[in-house]
Amino acid sequence: MSSEQAGARPGYFDDWRERVISDPELILEDRDLMRALISANDRQMGGNIVDMRGIAMERLQNRLDRLEDTHRSVIAAAYENLAGTNQVHRAILKLLDESEFTGFLKVLGTDVAGILRVDRIRLVLESPEATETEAPRVQKLEDVLTVVAPGFVEDYITGGRDIPHKQVTLRQVGMGCDRIFGDEAATWIKSEALMVLDFGPGRLPGLLVMGAEDPHQFRPSQGTDLLTFFASVFERLMRGWLG
Repeated sequence: MSSEQAGARPGYFDDWRERVISDPELILEDRDLMRALISANDRQMGGNIVDMRGIAMERLQNRLDRLEDTHRSVIAAAYENLAGTNQVHRAILKLLDESEFTGFLKVLGTDVAGILRVDRIRLVLESPEATETEAPRVQKLEDVLTVVAPGFVEDYITGGRDIPHKQVTLRQVGMGCDRIFGDEAATWIKSEALMVLDFGPGRLPGLLVMGAEDPHQFRPSQGTDLLTFFASVFERLMRGWLG
């Protein structure tokens, strides 16, 4: 403020001094003002004096910045998780509304795929009637269901290697994805979520596959809790349809 402005308002700085003394949080809560005051103090002290207090203040400021960044990240993750939970719940309710298997599959490939924001969903069922010499897509229903020979699910997940795997696998697509998504879609599907389905004792396993054009939508580093829950509900619904 210029001297003319100060002269036009007698007692202006005295008023501010009294306000600061009575309520110092006016300054303490203003980060930019605190930085300006500390910088002014540093200049007054000169460059030949080690200011331990200034160093401590700078470290505290950096720590506060990191804590605030962490706080924002935690809140963002919480909102993202809540949104994902709501999506899964909506998808399950959509499946529960269907009273016929054909409608169930149609909704899976359309409405549920839209709710979960994936580009393709495929249900793969193993059957002894499908042989290795036949085409992998022995039967398709509503462009969602594919019937394959026994052993296909394990081989597709592991790539034919003897390695352990979890119920849910997230990865970028590899060789053989055309056997799931078809020749055309296999050219642009870049990542997939594989959910192994257990239909109970004496029954061959199934596989629920979600495909996305975005190569980073499904990554091994992501959490799988929500997809594991979705797969567990889905396999129970399938047990009801299989009888």
